[in-house]
Amino acid sequence: MRTVVDSAQPGVVAATRVLFLPAAYSGPEDFVRAGFVSAVRKRGLPLDLEFADVNLQHLTDRSILRRLRHELVLPARALGCQSIWICGISLGGFIGLAFAERYPAEIEGLCLLAPYLGNHMITGEIERAAGVAAWQPGELGPDDDERRVWRFIKTSASYPVSIHLGYGRDDRFANSHRMMAAALDPQSVQVVAGGHEWPVWSELWTVFLDRQFVQHDTQVAASNG
Repeated sequence: MRTVVDSAQPGVVAATRVLFLPAAYSGPEDFVRAGFVSAVRKRGLPLDLEFADVNLQHLTDRSILRRLRHELVLPARALGCQSIWICGISLGGFIGLAFAERYPAEIEGLCLLAPYLGNHMITGEIERAAGVAAWQPGELGPDDDERRVWRFIKTSASYPVSIHLGYGRDDRFANSHRMMAAALDPQSVQVVAGGHEWPVWSELWTVFLDRQFVQHDTQVAASNG
């Protein structure tokens, strides 16, 4: 899997690494052009950033989760990364959720920006059940990825994975985002103006950085002082 890496300090492995999974027909360079790297460096955050080029063939042959684990996550741990986050946009967000459902102990958190959350059959079923809290997934097969993802969302509080959700108010998937948001801590959900587009995702990324890393570092510094 081709990746582009931007290190906080060349030759040094940062304690925290963020792995980026793009939207369909997007790639590592789109994140860079949209300012995802510059937002981190502007804040002086000690994060190593790794942007994956997801081949749609890896989805078709169902190898994407295995490749993500063996080519990105486990090697990062072997290098000494103590904390790994996955930031996924649209289809990349769905892949991130599917990975967390399969391997919840191997990452610390998910930053999901306008994630794709399944087709209208599954989202309509959840809506008719009056939301994810009342929805029952039933017996799931090993390849029932969309139901497995929603079961993970429904029971996410019981997993050791932090989840941050951000989306545009006019996003074409906003209805499913709102259903997902109902299962999360409201403090972990951010909604901004706009649709399913890079300017919105860039804004949401800066919000996530400030909430998860800038604010956290400030609190730690204050407690140590």
